[in-house]
Amino acid sequence: MEMYVKFSLNEKLYLKDPEKSEIGKKILENSVILIHDLGFEAFTFKKLGKAINTTEASVYRYFENKHRLLLYLVDWYWSWQEYRLVIQTKNLKDPADKIRKAIQLISSRTVEEISSSYMDEKLLYEIVMSEGAKSYLTRHVTEDNKAKLFKPYKDLAGRLANMILEYNPDYKFPRSLSSTVIEMAHSQKFYMRHLPSLTDFGNSKDESKMVGSFLEDLVFKTIHK
Repeated sequence: MEMYVKFSLNEKLYLKDPEKSEIGKKILENSVILIHDLGFEAFTFKKLGKAINTTEASVYRYFENKHRLLLYLVDWYWSWQEYRLVIQTKNLKDPADKIRKAIQLISSRTVEEISSSYMDEKLLYEIVMSEGAKSYLTRHVTEDNKAKLFKPYKDLAGRLANMILEYNPDYKFPRSLSSTVIEMAHSQKFYMRHLPSLTDFGNSKDESKMVGSFLEDLVFKTIHK
C-alpha cells in the first residue's frame, strides 16, 4: 500500500501555501515536469501558467520568483528523503546497517511506499541531481541560510552524521563526510551520464548500485575504527 505524506516547509519559501489549493498543487506538479523537460534556465512562470491553463500572475501569487519555487521543490525532496531514512532505519540496531541503508536511499531514485499524490518523485530526483545546486549557488545564499531555507537538507545531513558518530564516536569530521556523501550521490550519477571520464563506472547500466558501492567503500574506509 502506498502512503501519502505532507511536509511542513518554511513559510518564507512561498507567498501562499501551494498545498492548500488545487491550483497550488497543479503549480507544484507541473513545475516538476517542466523544469525536468526544459531545464531551469528555460523554465518560466509564463510557460507554467500556460501548462495549467491559468495566468502568469496566478503563479506569482504563490511564489515570488522561480528560484523560490525551485527551493521549495528541493526542500520538499530533502524532507522526503529524510522521512524515508527515518522510517527505514528505525528498526535497525547496527550503526553500520543504518549507514548502508542511508547510502542506498540517498543514491537510489527508487520510489517505495512513501509518496505524494501530486509530486513525481522520480522526476524530482532528476531535478535535484542536475539543478539542485542552483538553489544555493546564489549571491543571496547567506540571507537564505539565515532564513533557514536549507533546513531540510541540513536535517538529512545531520541524521547521517549522527549515524557516522554512532559507528565511530572518535571520527572528527562527521558533518563534512555526511554532506560530501549526499553531494557525491548526485554528482557521480551526473558525471556518469554526461562526463563519464570523471568516474570509474561511466558505462555501467546500474548507476545506483555502482554509486552506492563506491560511497560505502569511501565511508567505511574513512571512518574505520
